Amino acid sequence: MKDRVVGYGSWAVQKPERGINPRRLLAIGHGRLLLAMANSSIRHALKTGKNASVKDDALPHALKAQGAAFVTINLNGRLRGCIGSIHAHRPIGEDVVLNAYKAAFKDPRFEPLTTEEYQRAEVDISLLGPHTPFPVESEKHLIEGLQPGRDGLTLADNGKRALFLPAVWEGIKEPELFVRRLKQKAGWDADYWSEIMEVTRFDSEKISMASIKSFAAA
Repeated sequence: MKDRVVGYGSWAVQKPERGINPRRLLAIGHGRLLLAMANSSIRHALKTGKNASVKDDALPHALKAQGAAFVTINLNGRLRGCIGSIHAHRPIGEDVVLNAYKAAFKDPRFEPLTTEEYQRAEVDISLLGPHTPFPVESEKHLIEGLQPGRDGLTLADNGKRALFLPAVWEGIKEPELFVRRLKQKAGWDADYWSEIMEVTRFDSEKISMASIKSFAAA
């Protein structure tokens, strides 16, 4: 039986504003709590060696709604782990807790996070919006249609799939390079293209200590 994460009895409640998407509202109202849950999940596993789950009755209603999140861990400005859900299929609070654990200890690209590394690491959360089909006639069409800084992108073909969060634009500014790197992530050559390539795009809301401070200052 999984141990439970407790102690989430306080949270901020924000008055909804028109014109703001639900992920932004969730980040504004509950971003600090979600970050606390992600970090608590990692600390719990470092201490006990076990995954943690959420005590539902300690959460606000908004975090019981289904949602999809990626949790990213950076160390010294470099990726140290990133795992998430492409589509919403469980409560967003539960999704964040589980993916924080997986990002720290189950990302196949890295060794499990150590306590010493965690003390220096930065943990971010990306709340994903729904994926929208992005019909393209060619790779050139795809590159021209991308919105840098805004679009997350998924490519799938012949059993391979890869996803880049919108946050990846922070390190890759050029759309052409963005697409080439994503293809390489999937295991294709950078020049690979297929007429039946499945392309979807999505937005996301990033939650970090910096974003929380900006919300508070607004």
